[in-house]
Amino acid sequence: MTALHLLKEHGHLDQRQELFSRAEQISADLARRGAVLDAEGRPPIGEIATLKAEGLLNALHPTEIGGGGLGWVDGLRLVRILARGESSIGQLLGYHYVNSQYPYWAAHDPQKAHDLGVETVAKSLYWGAAVNPRDPGLTLTKAGDHYLLNGRKTFSTGAHVSDRINANAAFGDQVANFTVPTDRPGYVAKDDWDNIGQRLSDSGSVDFKDFKVYESDFLFPLADKNAAPAVQATFNTPLIQLVFVNFYLGTAEGALETAIDYVRTTTRPWITSGVDTAREDPYILERIGEFRSALKASAALADLAAEAVQAALSRGRNVTERERGEASIEAYTAKVNATHVALEVTSRVFELMGARATASSHRFDRYWRNVRTHTLHDPVFYKAREVGDFALNGRIPGPSLYS
Repeated sequence: MTALHLLKEHGHLDQRQELFSRAEQISADLARRGAVLDAEGRPPIGEIATLKAEGLLNALHPTEIGGGGLGWVDGLRLVRILARGESSIGQLLGYHYVNSQYPYWAAHDPQKAHDLGVETVAKSLYWGAAVNPRDPGLTLTKAGDHYLLNGRKTFSTGAHVSDRINANAAFGDQVANFTVPTDRPGYVAKDDWDNIGQRLSDSGSVDFKDFKVYESDFLFPLADKNAAPAVQATFNTPLIQLVFVNFYLGTAEGALETAIDYVRTTTRPWITSGVDTAREDPYILERIGEFRSALKASAALADLAAEAVQAALSRGRNVTERERGEASIEAYTAKVNATHVALEVTSRVFELMGARATASSHRFDRYWRNVRTHTLHDPVFYKAREVGDFALNGRIPGPSLYS
């Protein structure tokens, strides 16, 4: 390895370390404010501004255009770190990574993807999406030299804080996929997100009212709605599933660390425990050990799955449907495991802390509420069935926005 390569490698390692350090600091601040943020449940405009200022939004973009140059394994670890402090912010960072990276592997014209990346890094843009496949959908109509987009999308995460969004819409018997800025007239983010968990995820509905879309916004040409997409263009699904995995685990890790701190400072020993402090209670020690071990194992599985998906994606247009399917199964295996582990840990940490920890002022239930809310996004038993079908019959899941 030449001296120049060593210098570049050292610089990359320094940048990586700095990004992780910033993420840890932001996460710690979010944890300190967690109860208040959860109670307010407002769009996280200030929190996204912090991610922009600290360079976390650009972590996965190439260093050649000013990005951090990180791969997916590290990017998903950053999601996990932020979710320890506030689950919704981890979710939003992960969604941004998938949405802002999508053009690199999906856009028909590589130059367009490059230009979008340059603009994103230069302006620290936050990317969202309006692609919920269970909605009736959006429609495009031709209007002179442009199109008009109309319709509503529910659960449009990051609705108020997005600078750009990926969207798709029907145009007769064809479908259009495009990316557009949210500051054009006709984009209306609604204030209708009031769920029990992920209260900062800004996941309300969006209305498009004669919103202008231009040919230059299209990521690839109009296609028949029944046409199969290129295999490379379908990696947003296993990657977004890995985002779920990592912010579930980060949320559970945050819950456990909060419980450990509470035990150290507040929990009293049980009267028949035979110990002077709760931190010496053998049952508390046993549960912490069990929870910590389960989370460590689940995080390791998540990292292995990220490596598998990243390796398949790196094959570019040469990736096969089978390779994509096998990598997806790794992601879905991690999803099944992380769902069960995160739900158990976030609900059972109260066994460590005791009855006083249920005081509403602590809002310690927010960890469980966050995981419980989002794990209903797509039923985990369907993911388990796909994993089982692959193990038993060798069948890979057909590409979709859920598989």
